Amino acid sequence: MNSKIIEIFYLIDEFCKEFEKVKEGHVLVEESSKKRRNRKFVMSDSEVITIMVLFHLKNYRCLKHFYVHYVQKHMQSDFPKTVSYNRFVELQQKSLMPMAVFLQLCCLGKCTGVSFIDSTPIRVCHIRREFQHKTFKGLATKGQCSMGWFFGFKLHIVINDKGEILDFLFTQANVDDREPLKNKNFHDKIFGKLIGDKGYISKTLFDELFIDGIHLITKIRKNMKNSLMLTQDKILLRKRALIETVNDELKNMCQIEHTRHRSFGNFLTNLLAGLIAYSHFPKKPTLNLDEIIENNQICNLH
Repeated sequence: MNSKIIEIFYLIDEFCKEFEKVKEGHVLVEESSKKRRNRKFVMSDSEVITIMVLFHLKNYRCLKHFYVHYVQKHMQSDFPKTVSYNRFVELQQKSLMPMAVFLQLCCLGKCTGVSFIDSTPIRVCHIRREFQHKTFKGLATKGQCSMGWFFGFKLHIVINDKGEILDFLFTQANVDDREPLKNKNFHDKIFGKLIGDKGYISKTLFDELFIDGIHLITKIRKNMKNSLMLTQDKILLRKRALIETVNDELKNMCQIEHTRHRSFGNFLTNLLAGLIAYSHFPKKPTLNLDEIIENNQICNLH
């Protein structure tokens, strides 16, 4: 096991130990007259989560192929007690809660005063098969993005200028992009300038965010009157492609989107593991704010 994998496993394992200590005594147990055996699982939550994160870091496309032909064959010294693939898929459901808490507490970045927000579609099947799809029946919905109609969900993310994810929210496809920002819990870690696309235009939302110390910056629509804007804000608007690059890496490198899911729980574990894997990328898309400030000063002089 190389140093990077050891580091990831150590962080996850230490967190899972603390999570289990906190969870004891706070979980409701169903009362039953039958005695149940309290056997330990062959694979721990930390091992399952680590394998899921490695799947996204190794750029594999099929989890079964990665687990059977790579983990069980070439990583026996690292994971000596592996279970069958079907059992591993079941264990993913058990590791969903600690994985979600680990992502929130240990993998998100810090706000620097300049943030970008965007939503990206998470398709679960082709739009033409929306009425035939059964796995997410009653959960997935039909939505529209810049690429057209799609069937599935939306992932809303906020990033800083370093390409680090500050917060994320998972909604149905027909939810308006502005709805998550109305929830204060979604933007409580953000301050300063927040750059978004035209889908976030709303005077009410702008006023509410401004009270919370957030300056929402968007382009204007064609039917809107032009307004004065600082040169620095105009430059930041042109750099909004940064978050598009992050979305592209999440989909094509971390593969948070594919249409082979067979349960909603494993769909969530795949999404969360992809976000955790992205947080451990050695290089992320970044902006040089010093250069932007310098260019702004030069423009002001002229």
